[in-house]
Amino acid sequence: MRFALVSALALPLLASAHGPAGLQHHHVRDTTTASAAASSASASGSGTSSAASSAASGSAAASSVATGTAVASGASSSGFGTITFTLASTNPTAIPYSSITYGAATQTTHAMSVTYTAGSKPTDIPNAPPIPNWASLNPKNYPTLDKTPPTDSDEVKQWIQEVANSGVPIPDFAPTNPGGCSNNTEAAKNATLCWWTCGGCDRDYDVSACPTKDNWGLTYDDGPSDYTTDLLAYLDQQDIRGTFFAVGSRVISRPALAQAEYIKGHQVAVHTWSHPYMTTKTNEEVIAELGWSRKVIKDTLGVTPIYWRPPYGDIDDRVRAIGMAMNLYPVMWTRISSTQTFDTLDYDLAGGQANPVQVLDSWDSIMNNSTQIDTGFIVLEHDLFQQTVDIAVGYILPEALAHKPAYNITPVITCLGMPMANAYMETNDNSTNKLPARE
Repeated sequence: MRFALVSALALPLLASAHGPAGLQHHHVRDTTTASAAASSASASGSGTSSAASSAASGSAAASSVATGTAVASGASSSGFGTITFTLASTNPTAIPYSSITYGAATQTTHAMSVTYTAGSKPTDIPNAPPIPNWASLNPKNYPTLDKTPPTDSDEVKQWIQEVANSGVPIPDFAPTNPGGCSNNTEAAKNATLCWWTCGGCDRDYDVSACPTKDNWGLTYDDGPSDYTTDLLAYLDQQDIRGTFFAVGSRVISRPALAQAEYIKGHQVAVHTWSHPYMTTKTNEEVIAELGWSRKVIKDTLGVTPIYWRPPYGDIDDRVRAIGMAMNLYPVMWTRISSTQTFDTLDYDLAGGQANPVQVLDSWDSIMNNSTQIDTGFIVLEHDLFQQTVDIAVGYILPEALAHKPAYNITPVITCLGMPMANAYMETNDNSTNKLPARE
């Protein structure tokens, strides 16, 4: 969904995930994601025991972080410099932001406070079916974690046929080469592909902003992880709800945690099975990535999401069309120019490609830019790593809560003016939110 662009901003440029510098930024992410996913998969074991654990971030020991309008302590000795703005608010239990870096000491993980029993229902979806018994899910019934699923299974064959029967035309584009714009020079300049990665092309049905000014569609990608529980605890404390774009491999690893997100009133949406660059995949592989992620969420929650986010924002009209044929609307994040997006850079903290000063300065620019556009906004953040949760609950969210004028922080579906029921196929009101394949 588009909004009016700002013609000129007298503000620092946001580091873009998709500009020239951003290409390197995302190229590095391939190994970082694979390493994190492998570690997560190893820790998850059978996919059931780890569902009851997560991590300590905002509940770390109280530190010397300053509150009010003072700048947080510890910056000058970190080697990163000092953030360029004064913090209006921080979480009093936050660790010093200078410690939220690559190689940070691993913090103690915390178990979930509540595990929901089969038959429970979210209170914000009156007609929701009961949730299944998460302990009955068998990871052996799903593809290998963190790898694009094979395309010759009975399930994928069925989804391929459903896409063919949907009536949605799939453009005959070849998959892109790994390496982004610089390794796809012809595709990068081919406007007919509408490749969001290279130039920021979008379509009217792409969700990239909230229609109402000062509304923030809160999103977190790549979980559920061992660190999601502390994020959920802080969101509960502040009575905030958001949208979690869940990786299928993480859902089967932590099904009880995915259920907690859903029952607590957060929107759960698709983020593929293994987190690949989607434009590099064949049509059948795209279908397998979306289909298995959608299926494991349905098997875990009892409902099927109708919103998804492409990893790295890597989408073109071929991938869009396949998603629409599978009744999945794409959700991006706000872009104000071809090189400026509302990307906090938090993902790169864990791998050392960004430092906390850069992340907090990017967040400050996002807040400043949010006041100069005529709509609300959506920001790219992650709940995959200890560092991303630490900076969210310690600094980004407290600063957002202190913003004037106040932000209305909600899940994406809510910021679009719809009830939570419209986030899922089984509860969606088709008269007000027509399923994509039926438009």
